[in-house]
Amino acid sequence: MYVFAFQSESAVVKERELSLELARIRDEVAFSVAHWEQLQQEKEELERRFKAELQGLRAQQQRELGVLEERLKAQHVAQTESLQAQQRAELEELRVKQQEQVCEMTENQEAALMEMETAHDDTLATLQEEHARTVKNLKMAHEQQTKSLEEEFEKIRLSLQDQVDTLTFQNRSLRDRAKRFEEALRKSTDEQIDALAPYKHIDEDLKSLKEVLEMKNQQIHQQELKISELEKIAEKNVYLEERLQVLQQQNEDLKERIDKNLAVSRQLSEDNANLQVNVVKESNEKKRLSRTNEELLWRLQTGELSPRMSPSSSPIHRPSSGPGSPARPHSYHQ
Repeated sequence: MYVFAFQSESAVVKERELSLELARIRDEVAFSVAHWEQLQQEKEELERRFKAELQGLRAQQQRELGVLEERLKAQHVAQTESLQAQQRAELEELRVKQQEQVCEMTENQEAALMEMETAHDDTLATLQEEHARTVKNLKMAHEQQTKSLEEEFEKIRLSLQDQVDTLTFQNRSLRDRAKRFEEALRKSTDEQIDALAPYKHIDEDLKSLKEVLEMKNQQIHQQELKISELEKIAEKNVYLEERLQVLQQQNEDLKERIDKNLAVSRQLSEDNANLQVNVVKESNEKKRLSRTNEELLWRLQTGELSPRMSPSSSPIHRPSSGPGSPARPHSYHQ
């Protein structure tokens, strides 16, 4: 009985404790429900604030993107204009340098050609004067020697003719005397002795005549030597004429070289003109490529900046994954 009463009392105590515990749990549940409702309200408030802040960030992002795009466009235009101006300056400098080089080359070539022509003309004039003077001197010397030889030959011919006439006359006289001598042989001895007296010196006359003939032979030999010298002079004249022909051929070759140099100069001028045309074409091509580059860059900017920076792909516009997710925009905003 006592034990049962004790157990009943214990059961009452436990029941009372359980009632108190149940009341406490109910209070906690009510508090939790109220706290949950409060948290739900805070969550909704945070979501509204997040949406408003997200819209503001999107608007700010669009404004910043517009400003950035305008700044990039202005910077690109400035860089393009600077590059084009630099390119034009470089092309102009290159064209001026090339023009100066071409002018300098043309002037040097023209000066060299003028010097060559002047030197050629001077050399040709000097050679022609020397040749004319040499030919004139040779002609004068040849004419003088020919005239002298003709005069001397005429003198020798006349002298020899006189001697021949004299010897012919002496021969006839000797023949006449021989005839008379033969006739005298037929006469007396005294008459023969008288007839032979004029012929005592006939050997001396023959010896003297032989000496005269030797002298004439020597004169003829000297004339032959002079004729040989004249032949040498004639050969020298032939050599000078050949030398003149060689100089004339060299003159023709030099004129041909001058013509070739003039042709090369004209070709260089044409090449320079073609090169300037190519430079202009290259400049136009660079300008076209620059415009194409600008267009491609503009397309790249307009085609890639918007998708890359669009709000749909932004890390801000990701769905929340739990009760703690509304705190992320606050940290991003900071």
